[in-house]
Amino acid sequence: MEKRGHTFLITARRKESAFELLNYYGFEFIDLGLNKKGLFNKALGMLSNDLKLLKISKKFKPDVLTGIGSPYIAQVSKLLKSKSVLFTDTEHASLINKLSVPFSDYVLTPLCFLKDFGERHVRYNGYHELAYLHPNLFKEEKGVLKELDIKKNEKYFLLRSVSWQASHDVGHKGISKKDIEKIIKLLEGYGKVFLSSEYDDTAFKEYTVKMHPAKIHTLMAHSSLYFGEGATMASESAILGIPSFYISPLLGTMGNFEELEKDFELLFSFRTVNESLDKIKEILESNSKKEWAKKRDKMLDEKIDVTSFMIKFFERNLV
Repeated sequence: MEKRGHTFLITARRKESAFELLNYYGFEFIDLGLNKKGLFNKALGMLSNDLKLLKISKKFKPDVLTGIGSPYIAQVSKLLKSKSVLFTDTEHASLINKLSVPFSDYVLTPLCFLKDFGERHVRYNGYHELAYLHPNLFKEEKGVLKELDIKKNEKYFLLRSVSWQASHDVGHKGISKKDIEKIIKLLEGYGKVFLSSEYDDTAFKEYTVKMHPAKIHTLMAHSSLYFGEGATMASESAILGIPSFYISPLLGTMGNFEELEKDFELLFSFRTVNESLDKIKEILESNSKKEWAKKRDKMLDEKIDVTSFMIKFFERNLV
């Protein structure tokens, strides 16, 4: 969009790998501070973030503020009398939705989103992840497999554990160490295991993948199976045509997962690790790359290039 004459200013909180990725791709940005943990701290941080963003925006004078599930963007846009576009694909993020949707001019979600936000709600026939993993845009990072000593055609698996610190995760807990050990033992009978974790856990140090976060999708794209409680990585793996196993107590609350599982059979979701074991064994014994490539092709044929859609949407409705 910058090449088309538009000007951007990016703000970001110190959350997970956001800063690493922005720096890696050469984007300048303004630091909004730490991502607070716990509902009380998040509530206190909201006022602070709103004030910071308001000050920045008054100087920059944007026509449009946009972000993913961001109450700050929506609230500050109202104070500035600017337009706002909110993206979300998480139906059960009830608190965030209540604090952001009423202040937004447009709320953009996948077509399969289970809730209705009324007149401001715009649905597109795709997924968030197709904004960067669509074949029109996704470019692999060179040397990733060599960096991890993965040989040509060697089977390996990607596991993910998360911190459960998001506002919509309150009251829920993740996969236990015992269950992670159980899955690693099962998968190791078929290939290498790599663990991506939000914890600095020495218990699984030998499996923890050490690489720049910009390279994780290349590692994912060549893996034989994904397993974990990370929702984003589960949908990313599915969209890349990798058998994806998602473990969560929040099943049935997200339309994109329902669609990827029922319509395209790219993803399997279970509430507990034990419930998933038989299906994992079945996939490990019968996994055919051609079969999964066909499933992915079907999904891509029915879905859109989300980045192209976004550019058209902004230019037609907001510029």
